[in-house]
Amino acid sequence: MRYVSASDTKQKLAAILDAAQREPVMICRQKRDVAVLLSAQEYERVCAMNREELLRFSDRVSKKVTAQGLTEAKLHKILDDKS
Repeated sequence: MRYVSASDTKQKLAAILDAAQREPVMICRQKRDVAVLLSAQEYERVCAMNREELLRFSDRVSKKVTAQGLTEAKLHKILDDKS
């Protein structure tokens, strides 16, 4: 990962954008990491991984609560009682 200061990013944006096509670029301000610049392709890859992990998590939870006797009707009743 490449590290650049916020002021360098401001002055050399085109070069930083080019660099982000090859690897993530960490932008630092006052010795603190404040942002990461990713290529659009890398961003989409990370989002897809997050969606897949969320689906796997949801499936695990669904199997667990189904095994414990939670049905869709019971879930609707619980949710309706909270409103």
